[in-house]
Amino acid sequence: MTAALLEVRSLTKRYLGLTAVDDLSYQVEAGSIVGLIGPNGSGKSTSIDCISGFQPADGGEWFLDGQPLAGLSPHRIARAGLTRTFQTVRAYDELSLLDNLRVAAQETDGHGWWAALRRSAGLRESESKAADRARSLLETVGLARYADAPAAILSYGQRKLLAIAASIMAHPRLVVLDEPVAGVNPTMVRHIEEVIRRINAEGVTLVIVEHNVDFIMNLCRSVVVLESGRKIAEGPPTVIRSDPRVLAAYLGTAGARAMEQTGR
Repeated sequence: MTAALLEVRSLTKRYLGLTAVDDLSYQVEAGSIVGLIGPNGSGKSTSIDCISGFQPADGGEWFLDGQPLAGLSPHRIARAGLTRTFQTVRAYDELSLLDNLRVAAQETDGHGWWAALRRSAGLRESESKAADRARSLLETVGLARYADAPAAILSYGQRKLLAIAASIMAHPRLVVLDEPVAGVNPTMVRHIEEVIRRINAEGVTLVIVEHNVDFIMNLCRSVVVLESGRKIAEGPPTVIRSDPRVLAAYLGTAGARAMEQTGR
């Protein structure tokens, strides 16, 4: 039995009188791709904001390979091995793609301002390795021909690819992708799916938050479904597709009954 790399226990997040995430628990096996889906406002993004340190939780705990992460800052969580992308793609437009990835490496390389000032041997070695890693990842995501071009020239879908590459620059154990195919064309969706499979085959575990349910069902081994902050279903795509609670969450009770009656 594969061990859990990420374990979330009773995660809770409240905003005044609203409970955005309500006692959420799930596990992510090492080497897997897990989907996190649900209607708008179900708590998906809030939950990953909490586990990645960008929002404080009001309750619960979570562990990466047994190491507790609750209460840590985003950069300490990243150094522990959990990185992420964001719905809004972030890039330094004036910098080349290579330099964008070098910046991503600097955020977790552990070298401080003193090493940078002295241009220490350790820093120079890290920079050399980061440059090699950046070129390799640009090849992996299909952007190698733009390596020295400014990020400003990239299309929206290509920016998504650059963000994915940046998220794995520091050799993380687990990457959370927040809406990786939102707003991109079908051809790019297929390419991003191929890139994710390639990354996963190289040993990176992934949690993917997405509104594109077909994308999740085609890609993920296991799917967690949220509604109104609570987990309503969890399991393989074949089970999730026909779960009446999931159908009701997306289609409403009447729509779910109609789907069952038509056998779809």
